[in-house]
Amino acid sequence: MAVMIKTVNLTKRYGNLIALSNLNLEIHEGDCFGFIGPNGAGKTTTIKILATLLQPTWGEARIADHVIGYQSRSIRPLIGYVPDYFGAYEDMVVQEYLEFFAAAYNINGPQRAKVVNDVLELTDLGYKRDAPVDGLSRGMKQRLSIARVLVHDPKVLLLDEPAGNLDPRARIEMRELLKELRRMGKTILISSHILPELQDLCNTVGIIERGELIYSGPWEDIIRKSGAGTVLHVSVASNQELAAAMLAQDPNVANVANSNGYIEITIRDGLQDYTFIPQKLLAAGYKLTMLKEEEANLETAFMRLTKGIVQ
Repeated sequence: MAVMIKTVNLTKRYGNLIALSNLNLEIHEGDCFGFIGPNGAGKTTTIKILATLLQPTWGEARIADHVIGYQSRSIRPLIGYVPDYFGAYEDMVVQEYLEFFAAAYNINGPQRAKVVNDVLELTDLGYKRDAPVDGLSRGMKQRLSIARVLVHDPKVLLLDEPAGNLDPRARIEMRELLKELRRMGKTILISSHILPELQDLCNTVGIIERGELIYSGPWEDIIRKSGAGTVLHVSVASNQELAAAMLAQDPNVANVANSNGYIEITIRDGLQDYTFIPQKLLAAGYKLTMLKEEEANLETAFMRLTKGIVQ
């Protein structure tokens, strides 16, 4: 599979502030890569460099083997960039907005009309073609942003928080649209704070903090590398603190904490069988009211791997 996005020691400095530090990424054709990190971690800086809007201080970035900074004119037809804000000229309607950007890519005549109709249908905005852009809801503006970057049929999509500030329905619609774009073979880099949706959408993820890449690869591997062992939620009918203290003494238990009215038990890494927990509680005379395994997920891994430090 061809490498569509590659960075080598990519670094961006603003005076003494290091926004990116020796970032090394590889994203292959057809991947949907989720870029995760706290605010100020360097996600937007990376995306702007890949979109040819910022020059790195040093290091190299490539799109489809074209070097950013030297071959940016060749790169721009290959990419579609959706920033985390929406801008439009006043008094434009949806169709005019898309025709304006199609013209910027020298798509003219009957081909322009066809392209605009196709992207309106793909993004389910056909019924809004005559609506003023400024009057659209936040969710519809985000879908229009996607439609805009699809008019020239780019191979790579760079999406900075496309689901930010959307209501639940709009987020679901955005996720389904991105799934469809991936089925079409687009390579997608998407930054987002909505980690469960990234887990559902992306096959690979990268975690960045303070400009440094902590992990990159399949999200299943990141969960495994985070050391996210089996976590159980346990409740007993009475004397819960005493039960927690008893379980904390077991050598197969790595950690015990009281959380939201139940006992949170982390089993020692590598141990799959946790039947000793209910057996021990029942043998000690406790009445077990809940035993539930917490699913290891991207959110859990992110919290364990990052410290919440920003620049």
